[in-house]
This record gives sequence, C-alpha cells and structure tokens, in this order.
Amino acid sequence: MSSITSSELDTPTRRSIEQTCDDLAIMTLGIVTVIAGLTFRDYGLGWDDYTHAEYADLLLKMLGSGFKDVHALSFANLYMYGGGFDMAAALLHKVIPLELFETRRLLGAIVGVIGLALTWRLARRISGPIAGLAAVLLLALCPLFYGHMFMNPKDAPFAVAMVVLMIGLVRLAQEYPSPSAYTILIVGLGAGLSLGCRVLGGLALIYALLGFIPIWRADIRDNGWRTAGFHLARVGYLLLPGLVLGYLVMGLIWPWSIIEPANPLRAVTYFSHFFEKPWKELFDGALVSVPDMPWSYLPTLFALQLPEVMIALGLAGLVIAIATIIRPGADPKRKTILSMIALAAFLPLAIAMVKRPALYNGVRHFIFVLPPMAVLGGIAFARIMEWLKRADGGRVSQGLAFVALAVGLMLPLVQMVRLHPYEYTHFNYIAGTVREADDRFMLDYWGLALKQASDALRDHIEENHEAPPAGRKWKVAVCGPQRPAQVALGRGYNIGWDSHAADFAMTLGEFYCKGLNAPVIAEIKRDDVVFAKVYDIRGLSIASLLAVPAP
Repeated sequence: MSSITSSELDTPTRRSIEQTCDDLAIMTLGIVTVIAGLTFRDYGLGWDDYTHAEYADLLLKMLGSGFKDVHALSFANLYMYGGGFDMAAALLHKVIPLELFETRRLLGAIVGVIGLALTWRLARRISGPIAGLAAVLLLALCPLFYGHMFMNPKDAPFAVAMVVLMIGLVRLAQEYPSPSAYTILIVGLGAGLSLGCRVLGGLALIYALLGFIPIWRADIRDNGWRTAGFHLARVGYLLLPGLVLGYLVMGLIWPWSIIEPANPLRAVTYFSHFFEKPWKELFDGALVSVPDMPWSYLPTLFALQLPEVMIALGLAGLVIAIATIIRPGADPKRKTILSMIALAAFLPLAIAMVKRPALYNGVRHFIFVLPPMAVLGGIAFARIMEWLKRADGGRVSQGLAFVALAVGLMLPLVQMVRLHPYEYTHFNYIAGTVREADDRFMLDYWGLALKQASDALRDHIEENHEAPPAGRKWKVAVCGPQRPAQVALGRGYNIGWDSHAADFAMTLGEFYCKGLNAPVIAEIKRDDVVFAKVYDIRGLSIASLLAVPAP
C-alpha cells in the first residue's frame, strides 16, 4: 500500500471535508442557541438561586457605593465565591423585559453556548476541524453540561472560564518562547475569570507547571541552561501585564479576594474542610454522610452519568495523550498541550479520590472537567480518522466512523429529549437510565421539578375555579426548596414546611420526601420516574412531609 504524501492530503477534497466539519460545528452551535432560546424558561429554580440573586444585589450596592456598603463581604459564605455571573444577570435584568430568574436562565444559556464555542475552538486549534466538530458535539450532547449551563450559577460559568484559560495556555505553548500580545491577554483574562469564579481555578497553575516540562526540557537540551533560563524569564516578564489584568478581573467579580492579599488562600483553607452541618445523600443505594463519601463516588457517577460515546472517546484521548507524552520523538510542544488537556480532564478527579473531601450533589462541582474531556474525545476521533485514512484511503471506513459517532450521540440525545428540562439528572444506558438509577442515586437534587409541580397546582386550581378560604391565601407545604416554589406559584400562596394546616403539598421524588396517603393532583414524571408530586391534603392530618428526620 502506497503512503500518502502531504501534497496528496492537501487536496480540494480534504479542504472540503475540513470546511464541512467547520460548517457542521457552527450549525451545531446555531441549533443549540435556538433550542436554548426557546426553552430556557422551562428550567426551575434550585436551592441556591434566590440566595445568589441577593448576593448580586449586595455586590452591586457595594460597587455602587464605592465600597462603603460592605454587606456583601460577609453574606452567607458566598463572599468566598466570585459573583460575576450573578452581577451580570442582575444588570442584564435591568435592560431586558424578563423576570429576574428568567434572565438568570437566559444568561446561563448564553454562557453555556459560549463555552461550547470555545471548546470547539480549543479542540480545533489542537487537532484540526474534525477534532473541533467531535468535541463540540460531545459537549453539546453531554446532558450534565447542557443541563447545568441553564441553572448552575457557579460551576457552569467556572467551567467556561477554565476553557478560556486553557485556550490561553495552549496558545502560550504553541508560541513559546515568544507569546503574542493576544495570547497574553487571553491567559490573563482566563486566569482572572477562573479564579474570580472559584478559587479552584488555581489548579490551572499545576496544569501549566507540569505540562510545560517537555518544552523546558527540550529548550535546555537544544539551547543550554542559560538560554533556556532566559526564555523562561522572558516569557514570565511578558506575562506580567496579563497577570495584572487577571488580578483586576478577579477583583472585579470577586471583590473579597483583593480586600486582603491572603484572602484567596483563606478561601482554599475554608473549602478544604466541610463548612456545613453534614447531611446524608443517596449513593449506590445507601444513605451516606457527605463527608464520608467513598473514593469511588466520582468515578462511579462519571461512569454512569456521562454518555457512553464520551466515556469511550475521552479515555481513548487520554491513552493517545499518554502515548504521545512518553514517545521520545514526539514534538515537545504537542506533549505539553496534551499534558495540560489530560491534566485538566482527570487531575481534579484523581485529587478528590485521594483527598476524599465532602462530596455531594452528584458531579456538579466537577462540571469544569467536561470541556477538556470533550476535547480529548475530539482529539481521539480525529486520530481515528487519520488512522482509517492511512489504512484504506478512508472513504468507506471514515464514513462508518462518522455513522458510529452519530449513533453514539443519539443515545444521550434521546434521553435529553425525554428528560427535559431535567437533563442534568441523566444516567446512561450502562446505569439503566434514570429508571434503574432512581432507587440508587440522587436525581433532581437541585429541586427543579417544583416549577412544573407549581404550574400543575396552579392549573388545577384555575381549571376547577377554586378559591382559598376567606381571609387568607392558599397554604402549600413543600418538601424541597421553598423559595423556588414561592417564585413559581406567586403571591397568592403561602409556602412553608408545616403540613398540618396546609391545603396542598408538593414533594420532590427524592428519598427524603415521604409519599403521602392523599389525593394526587399531579405527578411530574420523566421516563416513568416521578420527579415531583402534588397532593390535595385539605382536611387531612399530615404530620410531616419528610421520610427521614430533619438534619
């Protein structure tokens, strides 16, 4: 079999394939944008939304008062997080005709789509248009990322910020030792946004220090210690304006971090210990205290919640990265780039497995590893296409590979449609989908289903032309986050825990909510799994909505 030369590869057909991949990636972004724009109102509020909205108001008051009103610097524990997303949502709410929490969902969708676009560009920069297309498809059809981008004000924006930083670091590796001003700007902006979202953004320093070892070793080997040291010092000097920019950005969206220089380190110490009264969550069929979760918590949930195709290609990408890193003749810059992407995807999980911090709410705190996993998957798919091209010319086999990718992506797509708007609760076919996972793991831990439950209760009352007893509002007992239910139901309802004197009850389909012996007004179900129920408890004596004692 004759080998394929670079001139043969650089043909109109190949360019057409690459252009087609770019067109399909842009089309994917457009489709996601349209769908998100049509459906962002479907996503309910969770446990933290109202508190984050309050934090935004306090931050804006502080900035508007020239730091005279400093209540934001002691609000709950949110002052140890950045409030960039919250402030942006509050400001956007002032200029668009949407209710505040609808605005927050819309902004989440916008940030998520930006994250998809940046992930495409990152994978494309590393391994070309085929890798870019595969990466954006893997991430767009990853239910965990897609679901969280609408309703997670901390972890989803942090994931996007980390992609910005990774693009900067990859460009820095490619241009070393003479980074462009644009690269320095991206590094600084990414660092500021990442640290300003969560102090965990400091992990990127580890990615860079470990990842750049191949470049530094090659520089020392080729040019000697003195020249290599000069190159390193020069890059450090050139990065200073970017780091200053990053510090200013961090301070803008996380003001507490710059009140005292040591505050980011205090945040690291604070979050290294569990900071709330422990509670129990359902994991693998057992109730486990969150500080005592086993080392297998994250690998189990990632294995059961990620789409199968993303798992397969992500692991293949990791193998390719390791093989490239240990191969003596490989390009040092490519070694560095693949090292950083692999570390970004898997090092946080490895640290958590070893350190065993308090773990809860599924994998939501680790959403930031999903974009680099998708990039690894894109790199793997592009490499597979190259191998098939060399093996038999690629026409048939490459087509079959694209068909296999499409079939693999259809599996999560079908589940996303069936679960909407609870995509974040997805469990893959290995787990038996949410049907089998319901009795073993937490599903709607954010309590989003109370929006649909509230809509069902309000519709029931309106359809039956019912009115509350004279002189008071309807009383609704809620097992789950109460403020989201209050926002969804509106001012005509009083929300609380007390079920003794309530007219109706709404309960999540989680282990801590009791099934009631009362008429059921509505069930919120997806894929035959109950996410929430609405009961008519008028005239009944219901002692409690909790199936387990309150913590």
